Amino acid sequence: MVGTVKFNIAKISGKLATLMAKWGPGSGGTYPGHIFTRIAGEDGISKLASDLKIGSVLITGTNGKTTTTTLLIKLMSNDIQIRRSYENNILNSIVTALINQKGDLGIFEYGIRNLTYGIPDTVQRLINPIGVVYTTISQEHTQVAGVKNPFEDYYKAKKLLSQGMKRGVVVTNADDPRTALIGLDKSADVSVNYYGIEADGIEDIGCDAIECPKCGEILNYSKHFLNHRGIYECGCGFKRPEPNVKLTDAEFNQDSWKLTIEGDLFNYTVSKNIKFNLDLTVPPFGLHNIYNTLASITAYATFTPKVENIESTVKQVFNNLDMSFIPPGRFEVVDIGGKYVGLGQGDNGDAIKINAMFMKQYVDGPLEFIYTTPEEDEEEIFEDHFEVVKSMNPAHVIVVPGRKSIDKAREYYEIIKKEYPDAEFYPLSYDEMDTRIERLSEMARNSEYDYVIMTGCGEEQAMWERIKRNLIDN
Repeated sequence: MVGTVKFNIAKISGKLATLMAKWGPGSGGTYPGHIFTRIAGEDGISKLASDLKIGSVLITGTNGKTTTTTLLIKLMSNDIQIRRSYENNILNSIVTALINQKGDLGIFEYGIRNLTYGIPDTVQRLINPIGVVYTTISQEHTQVAGVKNPFEDYYKAKKLLSQGMKRGVVVTNADDPRTALIGLDKSADVSVNYYGIEADGIEDIGCDAIECPKCGEILNYSKHFLNHRGIYECGCGFKRPEPNVKLTDAEFNQDSWKLTIEGDLFNYTVSKNIKFNLDLTVPPFGLHNIYNTLASITAYATFTPKVENIESTVKQVFNNLDMSFIPPGRFEVVDIGGKYVGLGQGDNGDAIKINAMFMKQYVDGPLEFIYTTPEEDEEEIFEDHFEVVKSMNPAHVIVVPGRKSIDKAREYYEIIKKEYPDAEFYPLSYDEMDTRIERLSEMARNSEYDYVIMTGCGEEQAMWERIKRNLIDN
């Protein structure tokens, strides 16, 4: 155990380092956490985390982490003071928040790409969370630090974030077989609250057949909601668990959506089951954000100490929601003089399909697809991307390298050209980002089509946000 004097010196040093740190989104950087850890070591991190009266909640998954974390922060901040960190997905960002913020509960986004860099079991041991929230798990970036990683290792890394938990609650997506199995495997050690969809009239654009995460056989789906999320079962006995929080009805209008959500779950802070019913009116923000809504509401109802506020707080937050809750650089549709341009990151098949489904709400005529490609050794991602490109039935396709390799982007383009002979290729250099951003902005602005979608791989957040600002400001 770290000594008191050493621990206090580490905290003071971390706070002083804050004055020199460049504050970023969410936690405001990682340098103070780095300085603290250098002095106090791992025992110091555990002591910091144990100072939280209620504990810490970690949010992870392939997609929806930041949005779910942002929504959870909006909800929980109405009830108690919290410490928070989002977008900076490393341990030092959590430590920085623990040093510089006040509050009884920590809400921390924690993205994990692989076992080596994500250190999920170490994070779980040091932070000792009372909750881990899973959004969804799908094929992610196959390269980290130039090394191609098997999906099995990526999935294992996500599981490790909660595997060592002996207290608290796992909040997880019942509709995703991979996250559902994590919950089922942890149910002997901790409580598990599932969320999912049980409403008619929700259709996916194409269906993904995936292997059962328990036995490896192909799952049998009776309904698909979004990619591999749906109602499923396997001959081995594995099947979708019953959601504790579920969307039971949805009415989709052009200007707003009406959602009915029912909940019956275990609340950790009061140690009893609670029920609630919600009728919400939200912006038409896409099916993926219905899942983020369910995840954040489930996590909030699981960990708030003020259970009597659940219905009123959720209604107040979501019935007054504007699109500013979407993190910078994520997929958005902007209207530029009557032309609708949808743009944002879509690094994997799940993400790009979400973008396409969101864009489909606006399309009422011929569409141009400006596609930014994956890197070398990311053929699986390209295959998923290409299926989504075809599902949009574009009148015209433009292909641009989304990563560094122009040669690999050209190979992807040649495959696309067989399906779309009029497709065009622009070999824009990743190293000349300013030129790339300006050229992509021009393509969208000067397109002859009234509906344009620009998505795929690219520099996360910054590139997409700058293109959006170029389109809006000009």
